[in-house]
Amino acid sequence: MKRTSTGKHGLDALFDPETIAVIGATDRVGSVGRTVFENLLDPRFRGRVYPVNLQHPEVMGVRAYKSIRDLPEPMDLAVLVTPAVTVPGLIEECIDAKAESAVVISAGFKERGVTGIALEQQIKEQLRKSSMRLIGPNCLGVMNPLIGMNTTFAKGLPKVGNVAFLSQSGALLTAILDWGEKEDVGFSAIVSTGSMLDVGWGDLIHYFGDDSNTRSILLYMESVGDARSFLSAAREVALTKPIIVIKAGRSEAAAKAAASHTGALTGSDEVLDAAFRRCGVLRVTNIADLFYMAEVLGKQPRPKGPRLTILTNAGGPGVLATDALVANGGELAQLSEATLKSLDDFLPAHWSHGNPVDVLGDADSKRYARAIEIIAQDPNSDGLLVVLAPQGMTNPSEIAKCLRPYAHSSGRPLLASWMGGTSIAEGEMLLNNADIPTFPYPDTAARAFTYMWHYDENVRSLYETPSLAEGPELDDAARAGVEQIIQDARRGGRLLLDEFASKAVLAKYGIPTVETLIARSEDEAVKHASKIQFPVVLKIFSATITHKTDVGGVKLNLQDETEVRKAYIAIRSAVSEKVGADQFGGVTVQPMVRLEGYELILGSSVDPQFGPVLLFGSGGQLVEVYKDRALALPPLNTTLARRMMEQTQIFKALKGVRGRSPVDLAALESLVVRFSQLVAEQTSIAEIDINPLVASPEGLLALDARVVLHDPAKQSQVPKPAIRPYPIQYVSKWTTKGGREILIRPIRPEDEPFIAEFHRLLSDRTVYLRYFASLSLNSRIAHERLLRICFGDYEREMVLVAVHRDSHGGESKIVGVVRLNKLRRQNKEAEAAVLVSDAYQKQGLGFELLQRIVQVARDEKLNRVSSEMLGDNLAMQLISKRLGFRLLPQSDSPSLKAVLDL
Repeated sequence: MKRTSTGKHGLDALFDPETIAVIGATDRVGSVGRTVFENLLDPRFRGRVYPVNLQHPEVMGVRAYKSIRDLPEPMDLAVLVTPAVTVPGLIEECIDAKAESAVVISAGFKERGVTGIALEQQIKEQLRKSSMRLIGPNCLGVMNPLIGMNTTFAKGLPKVGNVAFLSQSGALLTAILDWGEKEDVGFSAIVSTGSMLDVGWGDLIHYFGDDSNTRSILLYMESVGDARSFLSAAREVALTKPIIVIKAGRSEAAAKAAASHTGALTGSDEVLDAAFRRCGVLRVTNIADLFYMAEVLGKQPRPKGPRLTILTNAGGPGVLATDALVANGGELAQLSEATLKSLDDFLPAHWSHGNPVDVLGDADSKRYARAIEIIAQDPNSDGLLVVLAPQGMTNPSEIAKCLRPYAHSSGRPLLASWMGGTSIAEGEMLLNNADIPTFPYPDTAARAFTYMWHYDENVRSLYETPSLAEGPELDDAARAGVEQIIQDARRGGRLLLDEFASKAVLAKYGIPTVETLIARSEDEAVKHASKIQFPVVLKIFSATITHKTDVGGVKLNLQDETEVRKAYIAIRSAVSEKVGADQFGGVTVQPMVRLEGYELILGSSVDPQFGPVLLFGSGGQLVEVYKDRALALPPLNTTLARRMMEQTQIFKALKGVRGRSPVDLAALESLVVRFSQLVAEQTSIAEIDINPLVASPEGLLALDARVVLHDPAKQSQVPKPAIRPYPIQYVSKWTTKGGREILIRPIRPEDEPFIAEFHRLLSDRTVYLRYFASLSLNSRIAHERLLRICFGDYEREMVLVAVHRDSHGGESKIVGVVRLNKLRRQNKEAEAAVLVSDAYQKQGLGFELLQRIVQVARDEKLNRVSSEMLGDNLAMQLISKRLGFRLLPQSDSPSLKAVLDL
């Protein structure tokens, strides 16, 4: 069964309207209402524009209407430039008049305080009851240079180009327009987002991700808004188009210190960087780099590594480029012996004999050309930067012509820095016309190369097929056990779990911990110590441990029964002195661990924008001093866990240094994955950390743990995870008509090789019925195709797989797939598609999969599910009818459309 084709995009009315009403249009010179209306009268805009003015019969010679209800035809777009207090009523009129979209330029909303917030709430309530989309309020407006549309109060339209620029700052946007005119930069769209009351980053990224006229998306961001929507959209679009962000507020104070080490270490800007990495977004630090990166990523291939070769005719610029390269995480390429020999054969004796390749100040175009020809073939290089400083023997234009044949020939990026003014202008133009990005300074060019490398590395790692995490699959009993521990603590009025309970939580998720026993008397302490074997450690275990109080002491390295008794008495006395003898609950007894290994920290705390955030790094008592840590958003797979660890300095040591054996990194990856699963699933946990987590060649062991819970009275206010966790609620078993037991569950990135094997066993007939064509196996199992299925975002798309493991204990195999894709182009609609392996057809599996995905659609509160099937696919037609789908003939196709209204 094939998914139906998508229709008109829900935001087309905003960016490609045929009819526009300007509510608040006026003749008054210098007013926003006049400027906006005058901009829309530009002859380049072919749409119909209507002024709405309550008091005047015409505006600028055009007949005006008292209300949008009075207009002669429905409006695609309404632009509001009236006082804030009038906007809720006008939005209601727009909805009644069937307007598709609105841009609210008016200010005076939440930026004005309580009264403005109340106005926004009124508008939100009205939008919930309609399908109308809204940009703003308090925005500059939107521009579409391709159709000559300017709904803003900024004068003039920018040049047509392929960059969509989205900005939360209207003032910055007008400055960018001036800059773009000066620099001859073109745009596919300009959007001032304003308060993002309705249309947010996620909507806009999806829209321009689909837009064939847009090659890159640039954002000036002051706040993230709906984090889950932003990350979901960016993760999908970043595969095909660069998304480049400059975010204001890097110096915002870190989140306040909390009860755990993790809470003290995480800061909002670091979290934002982690979020951008997780969705493939490139973050830059200045406006110039925003547009430089749009140019280089649009013109040149991304490097496959960090190694850059620099060719220059002056030593100083080469050194500056090298410094910038290394400072930003790049490397100088080590030129091969063959390359060095070839350069030696024709360059003057005093050339640099290395990288940067200094061909000296008297280099002419022939010397440049020959050097470029040799360097471009070096296998050790991931990119080439050619620097030119105008000197006596230099002809910038001729040398530029020498570069043009290499613009796209090597598959590696080629950048240029033509330094100077009027003397290099023609050469610079020749390079730009050949799709070779140019930079005024070589250090800027080198930094751009490192941005390209980091961007490529990040996007590739997001969609690199991970291995399955080691260890047993987590079951419902383990999850229920953690819930019980949490509920017991809350019933006791505790938000800080004691060490025993904290370790029990970790153990339920397969994280190895030190064996810990509770003793409520001297005799019991001695008994446990003897069982564990000396030496042992005693720590306080008491109901007095809350989110505010931690009393008692620890006696280390207790060698015998007498020392255990003395330690027990000392701890009990300390508790009694502080909180009373009746509050003493006992001690925990655990072995004194003597592992030769590395002390790590693994933790999580909650960010107000992105929800739970993971931390990994160097642990121990000096964790806040070293601050060697990396952050990531849960949940993780093994690839993402490795990428997070690689960002730390301690990771180098974990691989083995100075004769020390390496740590089992695969086991550590799996532990981090399980920890991320714990954090993503157990939303009652506010903070958790393991410090230290000892990692040695002998194994991994959590020596100490701390868990802080959310206040149950405030649980509803806790931000949800920015990335939707694995939907465990859709995991369950089912039995075919033939008695085969099938596990039906949501797909995972680790399933890619199993999906490929599933396709290898499909017959030509089954493939034809599903895809309406005879697709080759290679095209069906290509990584670029499968990653869109296996790595999908559960917020956007739900894919369930049917897994069968034969009775002889063979490997599990996928035997059926059903896919539900939410349509961005429609209102709360989704498309479904089912595919079942030939050997498992006519066993009820297709019906079961479609029935389950319909239930998913109901759970997601969708309004409609549809699919498309060939007229001779009688089996799917029967299944669809049984589930209540209506089968509708297609006038322009031999297929049928199945529709189910929910």
